[in-house]
Amino acid sequence: MGCWAQGERQCDLTTGGEDREYLHLAATTSLEDCDAGETAAMSDSKQEGPGAREPACMLCRRAEADPDMCGDKLQKGGLCAHVFCMLFATLLFRQENRKVGLMGFLPRDLQIAACRAAQKRCCVCGQSGATIMCTGPDCDRWFHLPCAKEGGCVNVYITPFRSFCPEHRPEQMVEATPEPDTVCLICLEPVEDRKTFTTLVCPTCKRAWFHRDCIQGQALCAGAFYFQCPLCRDSGEFPVEMLILGIRLPFRDATWEDNDAFADLGVRHSQCNARDCLYPRGREEAEERGHQG
Repeated sequence: MGCWAQGERQCDLTTGGEDREYLHLAATTSLEDCDAGETAAMSDSKQEGPGAREPACMLCRRAEADPDMCGDKLQKGGLCAHVFCMLFATLLFRQENRKVGLMGFLPRDLQIAACRAAQKRCCVCGQSGATIMCTGPDCDRWFHLPCAKEGGCVNVYITPFRSFCPEHRPEQMVEATPEPDTVCLICLEPVEDRKTFTTLVCPTCKRAWFHRDCIQGQALCAGAFYFQCPLCRDSGEFPVEMLILGIRLPFRDATWEDNDAFADLGVRHSQCNARDCLYPRGREEAEERGHQG
């Protein structure tokens, strides 16, 4: 795979061949789970009145958070939580019956997770209420999902939804260094002079460099069916590596395909625009041979 952290303390995600094969399989076949809550949100969400105060997620304690990273906020029976705050929360288990509780998470389990979090401090912001623990070996760092990117933490948006602190996060192992004055292929702004948490490279062509935020934006727009390297168009190894590095890839069609946005491109011009159309059957009719009008 070529995308694994190395150092004195490697996490179990990076050391075993079975783990690598499992993550590769999960990344290519289980993307539906990453966005399972988007459909459930339509039925679990509770509409608030115009003057109602926005409720906070009981797990991250944020009333407002990036929906692209935290998912939709579900409300039901007095409970409120973001989809991915639930999926990434440590020791919070989901029922097979997705219709119970919030998307399969029981009210009692959510309350226990919230109480446990009250005793855990986020390694990024320093505040209590952290529900996500790094899955690195012997690591006791906890953090809030909305704090993850700011603190350089990685959340892998595929089953089994593992999370890593900056010390144990997956790193790109591809041997590549950007040329001087290399720019991001998406925003055309300069990238760093080496691979970092915020500067990534395509593992296939090793020539496409981009910022983490930029490739994340492209992934959200392209969806699982159209996401590929901006330069070499690789749609095999590239999306798998980006997933493992913490890029969220929604299991849906591209946003530019919504509402038949490009339907007009398939419409053929249907009438003659000459000022004086000489065709006997009129400017709305086409001749079997030759051009209109």
